[in-house]
Amino acid sequence: MSELESVGDGYRISTDKSLLDLAAIHRYLSESSYWAEGRSLAAVETSIEHSLCFGAYRGESLVGFARVVTDHATFAWICDVFVLEAHRGRGIGKRLIESVMEHPVLKGLRLSLLATRDAHMLYQRYGGFRPLEHPDRWMEKRVARSQLADQAEGS
Repeated sequence: MSELESVGDGYRISTDKSLLDLAAIHRYLSESSYWAEGRSLAAVETSIEHSLCFGAYRGESLVGFARVVTDHATFAWICDVFVLEAHRGRGIGKRLIESVMEHPVLKGLRLSLLATRDAHMLYQRYGGFRPLEHPDRWMEKRVARSQLADQAEGS
C-alpha cells in the first residue's frame, strides 16, 4: 500500500516514507505524547528508517501517524500512533489502525503487540487486540531517560 489510499472526507493513508513530515512527527512525539516525551529528532529519524510507517494526510499535510516494528514474518509491534487533535473525531484513527492490520506484510503475522494508556477500545474494535493472555511471561528492560541522554552525549 505505498500508494495513497483514500479514506474519505479528503483524508488519505500511505506507507510512502517520502511523504512523511519528520518535523511534525518529532514535534508531536516529543512534545505532545505521553510515551515519547523528549525523544530526540535523531531517534525519530532512525526509528522511522527501520520501521514500516503509515501516514494519514489531508491534502499535503500529515495529520496522523503509526509506526510498526516488524520482522515481516512472525512479529509486529504497533507504536507511535497518533492523530493530531484538530483532526480527531473523523475516524482517522480507526482507518489508520485498519490500514495497519490489513497491510499485506502484517496481515498473516503470528503476534502483534501494542501498549496504550487510553485507547483500548479503538484497538480492540478496529485491530482485534485484547489484553495479554499470559502477562506473567513477559518481561521488560527500561533505561531511564537521563541515561539515554547521557549515552547520546557520549556518542
